[in-house]
Amino acid sequence: MTYEGAGQGQALDAAAEGFEQYLTRERNRSPHTVRAYRKDLQLFFAHAGRSGVSALDRLELRHFRAWLGELDAAGLSRATIARRAASVRAFMDWAVREELIQANPALRLRSPKRTRSLPAVLSRPQTGALFEDLEDRMLEGDPHELQRRAMVEVLYGTGVRVGELVGLDVDDIDTERRTLLVLGKGSKERTVPYGVPAAHAIDDWLRRGRPRWLTEKSGPALFLGRRGGRIDQRAVRTQVREALEALGDTAARGPHALRHTAATHLLDGGADLRAVQELLGHSSLATTQLYTHVSVDRLRRSYEQAHPRA
Repeated sequence: MTYEGAGQGQALDAAAEGFEQYLTRERNRSPHTVRAYRKDLQLFFAHAGRSGVSALDRLELRHFRAWLGELDAAGLSRATIARRAASVRAFMDWAVREELIQANPALRLRSPKRTRSLPAVLSRPQTGALFEDLEDRMLEGDPHELQRRAMVEVLYGTGVRVGELVGLDVDDIDTERRTLLVLGKGSKERTVPYGVPAAHAIDDWLRRGRPRWLTEKSGPALFLGRRGGRIDQRAVRTQVREALEALGDTAARGPHALRHTAATHLLDGGADLRAVQELLGHSSLATTQLYTHVSVDRLRRSYEQAHPRA
């Protein structure tokens, strides 16, 4: 696919517009992902501009290396630097394929290896305490608390991403089978099961909470903001963080901690790693392994069951 204005000497900003089109139309990336790529590229372009470079065919490996050095000196994490390096490499690879440049000067660019740190997770007693607190808060029927309880139940009960949660519609719920139809990364659909507690929380929200916030702006959205429109990710993150902070004895914060906790508890209970991969919507098993860890207790049980000299 060739974009208008293609050719050597093309301005960096013009090339970035074509790259955005490619990510959106051909790769079907989410708006959030496209924005992240664009932000990374804008930061690199600003660095290149300070070196007097404004066109693709003027970029050299030294410009990319100097930029990464600048990021490192600024104290950015390895993960952030690695992500930004990956963004510019992807952009330059695309530029070569589109024949905007003849060779990729970032081909030999090396970025720091990401540290594989695991986010904090809730223990089973902490998880129990979390839901007890949420139950106590929603007894008076406040729509805010009814919805918060339902969202936390869904996040923990299914392991969905926060972006997937806010994208849920009422029609995505199959109450008989207790499943949700989730639209994941790359617009890939998957069906995920949820348990009885989540079913009760969703039912309470739909009967007692959602009708009170329903407006013309609501459409089919399952979870709503106070003004009736579809709830946004920031609001969900805030509400989940507040619920987790109320526990007082955990470093777990935000929806991602609930996603990781769900996967960890599934593995602790004996779930197959590939089943967890499918539930989380990971395209690679290696990604699932980074989100989950096997507890010592489960490892001991597996050893005692399988090893002849246990």
